[in-house]
Amino acid sequence: MKIKTLVSVILVCQIISVSTSRAEESSQPDRWQATEHFLQQKNAHSMVVLHKGKVVYDYGKIAQPLLVHSIRKAVLNGLFGLYVKKGQIDLNATLAELDIDDNNPLSETEKSATIRQLMQSRSGVYHPATAETVNMASQRPARGAHEPGEAYYYNNWSFNVLGHIFTQLTGKGVLETTLSELAELTGMQDTGLPIATFINPDDNVSISHLNGFYQFEPEHSKYGAYHMRLSARDLAAYGQWMLDNLQGRSNDLPANWVAESSRLHSVTNAKYNLGYGLLWNVVKAKQTGNANSFYHTGLGVHALAVYPNSELVFVYRVNTEQPGFNRDYVMPQLAGLVHRAVLSG
Repeated sequence: MKIKTLVSVILVCQIISVSTSRAEESSQPDRWQATEHFLQQKNAHSMVVLHKGKVVYDYGKIAQPLLVHSIRKAVLNGLFGLYVKKGQIDLNATLAELDIDDNNPLSETEKSATIRQLMQSRSGVYHPATAETVNMASQRPARGAHEPGEAYYYNNWSFNVLGHIFTQLTGKGVLETTLSELAELTGMQDTGLPIATFINPDDNVSISHLNGFYQFEPEHSKYGAYHMRLSARDLAAYGQWMLDNLQGRSNDLPANWVAESSRLHSVTNAKYNLGYGLLWNVVKAKQTGNANSFYHTGLGVHALAVYPNSELVFVYRVNTEQPGFNRDYVMPQLAGLVHRAVLSG
């Protein structure tokens, strides 16, 4: 998503402080008409808004799984948190200790990168990656340009290797664990579909019957990508679970996990307090004592956003699996509509 769009989203979300009464609504009241009209105009697939743990608005086919694209990284954060608490993952372990290497061998300096630095997207390893877009590849620094921990770069190699490390240390697949253990903990409902593995899949591969698939491109890297297909209501349930762990209503994750994940480990735009945490984009709170907001986008059109200070979670989906889907960056307008609707309740 372009930085101008992200800034607009953040300004809207920081300006408005939501404080509404807890209400469970079976139908959409008049205050959501503007939001619904906007969603119809944009040919949105689905949307879910939670306030204080309750569904206050939903739209479209909220139970239909769709590709989450890069939101997979935010979901991986929860899996790592679970197994850090179980003592099976040490974020200070290095690539050398984990025997991680790739097609173009890593240097000793690159192998000194830790799991934590991979989660921060500060690994300093700039190796070609599976599922790396043309734009990402064009922006990838040269090998050796930065040491581990020295610089932020949104790095699909690091994200893919994290999936491999999770399986190596836990003996469990990322997708399998998401659709079973994580689904049960968070209350996901639409995870009964199978998963698959594809080697160099083309655009014609059928995925509509799957909850996810592993993608491998051996000519680029040894490490594959883990693609999830989740529904809007299941993504919202995951976002609420993260919020509940932050605010003490759940203790599935280490006590400081969500706070540490939503801390600015890298500043991506100092003027607007934007940064990156541990597999989450972060908005630094303006007021001392307030929690940071955190979110992730997928393909620039999907979004999962958590606003702790207003106890608000929302998910917006577009059917990117159909040709001709709407690529408009709608988040600035949509965030404003959602916050105003909740505020007026």
